[in-house]
Amino acid sequence: MNKAFLHIAVLVFVLVGCATEKVAVSERTEISKKDYPYIEKFHEGIRLKTKGRVDEAILKFEECLLIRQDDDAVFYALSQLELMKGNLEKSSQHILQAAEIDPGNTWYIQELAYMYYEQKNFEGSIENFKKLVEIEPRNVDWQYGYAGALQEAGQNEEAIDALNKTEDQVGINPELSIQKYNLYMKIKDAEKGIAEIERARETFPKDLQLLATLVDYYYQAGQEEKAISLLEELVEADPQNGRAHLALADVYRQKGDQDKSYRELKLAFLGEGVDLDTKMKILMSIQESSFKIDPEVYELVDILVDTYPTEAKAHSVKGDYMLRAEKQDEALESYKKALEFEKNKYPIWNQVLIMEYQDSKFEDLYEHSKECLTLFPTISTVYLLQGVSANQLHKYDEALDALSVGRELVINDKTLEAEFFGQIGEAQFGLNEIEEGKAAYKKALELDGQSSLLRSNYAYRLAMVKKDLELAESLAKQALDAAPNQSQFKDTYGWVLFQKGDYTKALSEFTEAYEMNDQDNMIVEHLGDAHFMKGDKNEALKWWKKAKELSSKNKVLEKKIQEGKYYDPIY
Repeated sequence: MNKAFLHIAVLVFVLVGCATEKVAVSERTEISKKDYPYIEKFHEGIRLKTKGRVDEAILKFEECLLIRQDDDAVFYALSQLELMKGNLEKSSQHILQAAEIDPGNTWYIQELAYMYYEQKNFEGSIENFKKLVEIEPRNVDWQYGYAGALQEAGQNEEAIDALNKTEDQVGINPELSIQKYNLYMKIKDAEKGIAEIERARETFPKDLQLLATLVDYYYQAGQEEKAISLLEELVEADPQNGRAHLALADVYRQKGDQDKSYRELKLAFLGEGVDLDTKMKILMSIQESSFKIDPEVYELVDILVDTYPTEAKAHSVKGDYMLRAEKQDEALESYKKALEFEKNKYPIWNQVLIMEYQDSKFEDLYEHSKECLTLFPTISTVYLLQGVSANQLHKYDEALDALSVGRELVINDKTLEAEFFGQIGEAQFGLNEIEEGKAAYKKALELDGQSSLLRSNYAYRLAMVKKDLELAESLAKQALDAAPNQSQFKDTYGWVLFQKGDYTKALSEFTEAYEMNDQDNMIVEHLGDAHFMKGDKNEALKWWKKAKELSSKNKVLEKKIQEGKYYDPIY
């Protein structure tokens, strides 16, 4: 071999951003030793590009251009690299330069065709696609791209011709037929458009897109009965065709025949071809648009769950519907069931935690909020609910840990931060750290001076430890004045009066609280306490026993009943 000459091997570049993968080829040329620096820089650019070191590769190819400006492969490489960086303008400039050097290179022409299409320069795209299809009329991708550019440019008849040539290669295809139908409709040749659809249906008689196109046309033309007849014909021939039943359900809905619409919806849900997401969208749409949910819809919900028993989405939708039906327990169970199959959806977790909090299911809330935090450790409200549940279960140290972490995550939300401090106060009172608890509650009220709940809770805690009872009475009265129909606030005010020794007035407050809520074991027990202090032991025993029936958590209640004496509560 003559060492004075070398041959450059074929250079391959992956086309980025086009419809299919292509390659660019540089012709084999002979070069001398003086071209070695150029070759070395070029090959280094290739290696850097292959390794994904885009900026370094660009610099290396730009160094090549300082030596030679007539190598289309360099401009092509730079075009691809700039495209990788999202620099569309620079990428376009480089591919234009490559095409100018080698105007007959089909890969460059293709690049230009797609580039102009993306830039909405459809005339430029058409020009280059036309070159491509003249070179290779049987190339499906180029014919289809050519048709698309013609269509965008409003050259509808030419686009139909290009689609026909595409169809010659791939055969009859529903999507192509619908595209041609739409083009025929644009040039107001409905007869040929319908003929295209009917011809496609001979090959695809059960294709819903083709059928829907015909149905839509006949509706637009005022031939409703023909449209309905087509759908009914299809579901009779293919009763398991869920998509056809779905289309027919929509037809009946538009006609105002709800019974038939629900019947077809049920068959669609039981049939084949309608996926879970579509069914969910239907149910969500009904829920959002209906003031009252018809019983038939709940049947659809049950079918959904029966069909997809291990899909979290199905159980979540059922939870939404049960919540709408005010069936709280069933809703909560459905949401919890959803979590068994999909634990990484925070909205479902949030729904479960809030409902458990509202239902005072603090043991469940404690366990679920702890599990939720392992998955979502940066959501402050979950720490708050963990703290609330831990306080209710007298796990005060754990409550403080959770609340301290969660409070640090609160940003620009004084109301939420106040709730954290209120619960911190609860935990510190629970640990008998009275001064720290008072300080936490004071901080909470500084942050949210309008919260009646914080006032009532602080008043109750002060009354429990028999500290600052004048302040406690003032706080409780403020909370009650703001919400006079809250049995909890009425009970707190009565409890403060009880601790101050005003048993007559306390009894009156407890009695009114009981009239508002006769299932609250604490209110019931307080009634017994007030009657005892008023000297009516028999009446006190009656209420204490009723509090026991309502599952009072007071550890000394049984002792009070057995001995017929009052003891300060211990929770």
